[in-house]
Amino acid sequence: MTDFLLELLSEEIPARMQAKARADLQRLFTEQMTAAGLKAGAITVWSTPRRLALIARGLPAQTEAVSEEAKGPPEAAPDQAVEGFCRKNEVTRDQLEVRDVKGRPTYFAVINKPGRDTQDVLAEAIPAIIRAFPWPKSMRWGDASASTESLRWVRPLSGIVAIFGDDLVPCEIDGMTSAYDTVGHRFHHDGMITIGNADDYVEKLRACHVIVDHEERQNIIRDGAAKAASDAGLELVEDEGLVIENAGLTEWPVPLLGAFDPAFLDVPEEVIQLTARVNQKYFVCKYPPNAQDGGGAPPSAVPAATSPSLRDREEKLAPYFVCTANIDASDGGKAIVAGNEKVLAARLSDAKFFWELDQKTALEDHAKKLSNIVFHEKLGTVADKVERVAKLAEWLASLEGTGLLRANPEQTKQAARLCKADLVTEMVGEFPELQGLMGGYYAEKEELPVEVSQAIRDHYKPVGQGDDVPTDPVTVWVSLADKLDTLACFFAIDEKPTGSKDPFALRRAGIANLSLWHDNKLRGSHLKVLRQAIAIAAEQMPTLKERLENLSKAAGVSENLLKRAIDREAEELWGFLVDRLKVQQREAGVRHDLIDAVFALGGEDDLVRLLARVKALQAFVETTDGENLLAGYKRASNILKKEGAGAVRVERSRDTDEGRHGLSTSLETNGEGLKPLSYTPEKAEKTLIDALDAAQPQVTAAIEAEQFEQAMTALAALRGPIDQFFEDVTVNDDDGAKREARLALLARFRNAVHQVADFSKIEG
Repeated sequence: MTDFLLELLSEEIPARMQAKARADLQRLFTEQMTAAGLKAGAITVWSTPRRLALIARGLPAQTEAVSEEAKGPPEAAPDQAVEGFCRKNEVTRDQLEVRDVKGRPTYFAVINKPGRDTQDVLAEAIPAIIRAFPWPKSMRWGDASASTESLRWVRPLSGIVAIFGDDLVPCEIDGMTSAYDTVGHRFHHDGMITIGNADDYVEKLRACHVIVDHEERQNIIRDGAAKAASDAGLELVEDEGLVIENAGLTEWPVPLLGAFDPAFLDVPEEVIQLTARVNQKYFVCKYPPNAQDGGGAPPSAVPAATSPSLRDREEKLAPYFVCTANIDASDGGKAIVAGNEKVLAARLSDAKFFWELDQKTALEDHAKKLSNIVFHEKLGTVADKVERVAKLAEWLASLEGTGLLRANPEQTKQAARLCKADLVTEMVGEFPELQGLMGGYYAEKEELPVEVSQAIRDHYKPVGQGDDVPTDPVTVWVSLADKLDTLACFFAIDEKPTGSKDPFALRRAGIANLSLWHDNKLRGSHLKVLRQAIAIAAEQMPTLKERLENLSKAAGVSENLLKRAIDREAEELWGFLVDRLKVQQREAGVRHDLIDAVFALGGEDDLVRLLARVKALQAFVETTDGENLLAGYKRASNILKKEGAGAVRVERSRDTDEGRHGLSTSLETNGEGLKPLSYTPEKAEKTLIDALDAAQPQVTAAIEAEQFEQAMTALAALRGPIDQFFEDVTVNDDDGAKREARLALLARFRNAVHQVADFSKIEG
C-alpha cells in the first residue's frame, strides 16, 4: 500500500471558498478512484490561501483485473449490427460467444480488463479533477484565455505536485506539468521546495513558514488572539467565523493587539464591531467583568489615562483590537500594528461621520424618503408598506381579549411609521446588517419613548430559527404587523412559494409570525388578523382590490365580492401557516399528523389552543389506551365508510323506557330521508351507550374549558367499551333495524372522538 500526495498551487484562493474547495477536491478524487476500482484507506485535505493539498493513504499499486460481459444482438442479426457491437466493445467477431437467451442464440462479448498501475490511473485523474472543479467563480488567464476552451481556475494555477510513494506522477494540463517542487511562504522563503513524498510534505512546508493544516492555523488564531487580549487585561469578543476567515487569509498567522482612540466609543458598539470585522477582519475586545486597574498594560498607542473609568467600562467594548498578521516580523509586529491602527482609525472616522450626519435629520424626515424606494412593483413603495404596517399594528394593539398583550396604540403606530426610516441613512447604506438597530439608536437620541425605540430596533426579529423573539408589547405588534403585511400582500398578488423557490422569504416570515404568537402566548383568531391585513392592503391599493374582486367573479360569486375574496385568501394563508407550523414544531418533537388531525376539524385558528390540543393528543395516543382507542376508531370508521353510513345522526330520548334502555337513531340513506329505528340493545351495546352518555358531556365541558388532558382522559373511558362491542356484537346483523342502529352507534362513537380531533388523520 502506497500514499499519494497532490498539491494544486495557485494565486490567492478567497477564504470564503476554501471549505467547499476542500470538500470538492475530496469528492472528485474519490469519484475518480472509485471509477477505477481503487479505494484509499484515509484521505486528508488541507487548504491555505495559495494551495489545495490532498493526501490519500494506503492506495494499492495496481487496480484489480476485471471481467465484464455485454449482451449483443441475436446471432441472426445483420452483419452491420454485429460489427457495430464489436466496435463498441473493442472485440473482434471471432471473440464473441453465442448463448441461448429464451431459446434464441445471442452474441455476448466477454471483455477482460487487466489491472492497471495506480500511477497511470492517477495521471489521468489529476487533469480530470482540475477541469471538473466547480469553483463558484473562476477565471482564464494568459494568452490561452482568448479561447473559451482554456483552463479555468479560481485564480491562475501555477503548479502541480503529484507524488505516489516516492515517484512522480507525470501529468500535464494546459502546458503545465507535475513536479516535485512547490513554494514556501511568500515573504519568509525564496526559491522552490522539493517534496520527497507525502510523509515529509507538512514538515518541509512548516520549515518554510507555511502551516498547511487549516485547522492548526485556526487554533493558533483562536488561542493567540485570546492570549493577546488577556495579556492586556481584556477579553476577546469571540467570533468563530472570523477565526476561519483569518485562517483562510494566512499561511503563518500571528495575532497582534492594537488600539484605537477611545473617542470612537461614542459610536454604537455594533458599528465598531462591523467596521473592524467586515472591512479589516479584526477581532474586537471588551473589558472583563469586575475589571480592576492594573489588569494588564495597554498598548502604548493609547495611554491608560485616556481609558474610560472603571464605572463605565465593565463588560463594555474596549478601544483595542486584534489583527492577524501573515508574517513573523522582526520588530515583534510593531510596524504592522501601527499600520493597522491607522487603517482602522480611518474606517472608524467614516463611521463616526455617518453616525453624526444621520442624527442631523429626524427619523420622521428620513422616513419621507422611503417613497423613493420600490418595495415591489405590484405593492408600491416602502413608504406604502410602512403605512399599511402602521394601520395594522395600531389595530392589533387596540384588540381586546384574554391573552393579548396590552400596548399603547399611538406608540405602536409611531414605531411602525418609523421602523424602516433607517434604510435611507448613511450608516445602514454602509452596513445593511444594522437596519433596525440604527433606527433604534437614532430614536433614543431623539428621546422618543423607550417602547418606540425598542420596537424600531427589534421589529425584524425573529429573523430565523433560534433568533430571539421580542416580548415587549409594542415591539411584538409592530413585528407581527410587518410580517403579516408581507405574507398577506404577496399571497394576494399570487407570489406564493413554489417548491424550493421562495424569493420573498415568505416561509421564513411565516415561521417568524408563528414564533411571535407562540412565544408570547397570544390568543385570538389568526384568521381574523389575516383578513384585516388583506383588507388594509386592498383598501390602500385599488388594483389589488380589483384583482381580488375579479377572482371572486371568476369563482361564480355574485355579491360581497371583496369580502369573499379576502376570506378565501385568508383561509389559504392560514393553511400555509399551518404547514410552516408542522416544520417548526417537528424540532420540538410534535407529530405533523396530529396537527393535521386537530386542524382538520376546522374552526381552530387560535394557535396557542391548537398546540395545547395537539400536545395533549400526542401524549394520549402514545399511551396504551390511546393506541387501542385509535384502533377502535379506525375499525368503526372503516365499517361506516364501507356501509356508506357517513351521515348517521344519533338522537337519545331520556324520558321514555326506550331512552333509558334502548337506542333511538336516524339514518340517512340513499336520499330516502330519515328513518327512525328502535330496539333493545345487547349488553355490549348498552355498555358503549352508557360510556358515551358519560364521556361526551365530559369531553365537551373539558374542551370548552381548554382542559384538553381531561378531555383525553374522558375519551380513554371509551377504550374498553368499544373493544368489547367489537368482540361481542355483530354490526352487519341480518336484521336491518339492528344493523342500522349499530351503525348509528358507531357513528356516535366516531363523532365523540371527533370532538377532540379527526383520528382518521393520525398515522399508525
